[in-house]
Amino acid sequence: MTEIRTPRLLLRRWTDDDLAPMAEINSDPEVMRWIGDGSVRDLDETAEDIERWEEEWDEEGFGLFAVELLASGELIGSVGLSVAGDLPEVLPDVEISWRLGAQFWGQGYASEAAQAVLEFALQDRGLDRVVAVNRMGNDESENVLRKLDLVLDRETKHPEHGFALNVYSIDLTEYEA
Repeated sequence: MTEIRTPRLLLRRWTDDDLAPMAEINSDPEVMRWIGDGSVRDLDETAEDIERWEEEWDEEGFGLFAVELLASGELIGSVGLSVAGDLPEVLPDVEISWRLGAQFWGQGYASEAAQAVLEFALQDRGLDRVVAVNRMGNDESENVLRKLDLVLDRETKHPEHGFALNVYSIDLTEYEA
């Protein structure tokens, strides 16, 4: 089983016990406002998400991790890698993304987990490049991207919803520099 430990977090594969707390995170309009069309997700939709994330682990050798606090074992969200299927123009690139419960924002958890996932992608999984897609106006996620040293690659629009997106990237040589 793939796990990553950081000073404060455990990034691990999903278990049945994660469904309810992740569904609670997905039901928060503040959390979901920057994701997809901004719609909240219910328990069944969250179960489908987790199943899809686990399938990607099995098929690709990477996916979204469940993120828990080491101190309490509490699930705080997801951070990980996925094939960037929502934005065909960046295929076949792999995207890094995160979604944490609002009560865990502003404490450096997203940056800590994303840095560990970026290292996992470029050094453990041998990826040459990682992208991140950020909806314009999501300044908090943009701050995380800066901390990860991802650089603006291009501006585009979401193919279905039409809102403005920034695509950031980093390749292995930039990461190692």
